[in-house]
Amino acid sequence: MQVFLTSVSSVVVIILIMALGFLLKQYNWIGDSFSKEISEIITKIALPASIFTSVMEHLNRGSLFQLVKESLFPVLGILIGYIIAAVIVKVLKIKPGRRGIFMAASVNANTVFIGMPLNLALFGEKAMSYLLIYYIVNTFSTWTFGAFFIQNDDPTAKSKKVKLSLKKILPPALIGFIVAIVWMILGIPVPTFAGQTLSYVGNLVTPLSLIYIGIILHDAGLKNIRLDRDTVMALVGRFIISPLVLIILIKIGMGAGYHMPDLMRQTLVVQSATPMPAVLPILANEAHGDVKFATNAVALSSVLFVIVVPILMTILKFI
Repeated sequence: MQVFLTSVSSVVVIILIMALGFLLKQYNWIGDSFSKEISEIITKIALPASIFTSVMEHLNRGSLFQLVKESLFPVLGILIGYIIAAVIVKVLKIKPGRRGIFMAASVNANTVFIGMPLNLALFGEKAMSYLLIYYIVNTFSTWTFGAFFIQNDDPTAKSKKVKLSLKKILPPALIGFIVAIVWMILGIPVPTFAGQTLSYVGNLVTPLSLIYIGIILHDAGLKNIRLDRDTVMALVGRFIISPLVLIILIKIGMGAGYHMPDLMRQTLVVQSATPMPAVLPILANEAHGDVKFATNAVALSSVLFVIVVPILMTILKFI
């Protein structure tokens, strides 16, 4: 019961900051372009700074190999998730324009705008190294497999040639991680003033991300959110199948003698059940897909996660 109440308390904090973003837009205290601007600040400045400082604080040369080993679980979880999603698409005969969105939505998580704030609220800074594992794997998955399936499902395309952008596969945050790893391996000291500056800027990620999600929910229009068969199944994939697959993989790994800290196990599973990526409607629009379906699914998952996380945290205590 204590775990459940602690989780609820952490989620309430997140809800309140998201509500702030919603109300700021509701009362026109911010302009229409603010969400795009705040997204740029988060993804191109604050998040790379946050990841750089996290790597320097929580990783070392000795733990780097362990990081690679631990990434095996989310990698396998995501690959299996795509296979299950592809089977569901076939069985349900989901129409073109939704298939790629469905697969990407079921498997990939919003690790930037909700995953990181949620992880900090639940586990604090000590879990950042485990969060980085899921972030890297999830980001690569979203911009390779996820983008591929959505673009390949373009109902207007005469050919199925898909171009993947290296710029998108290597976003600023991932570049920040690579730079931090190289910096750490070379043993270059970070000047105090630089470290403090990066820390202050990195701390912007949590409040700005949640305000951004609140704005997105306002723009999506909560009254316009609808539940249909495809959306419900995508939510099942995101909130039930994805964490369940990862839990099973972790249990198999632990049964085979792999030692996994409780904090790592909890972090990876919670991240596997965070809402769908906020970028899905943009990818859907670029591929002439069902933007309304993508927006509806993202908005619903961003609302329902507040119910899922406390339940999941409680279940994890018995696994």
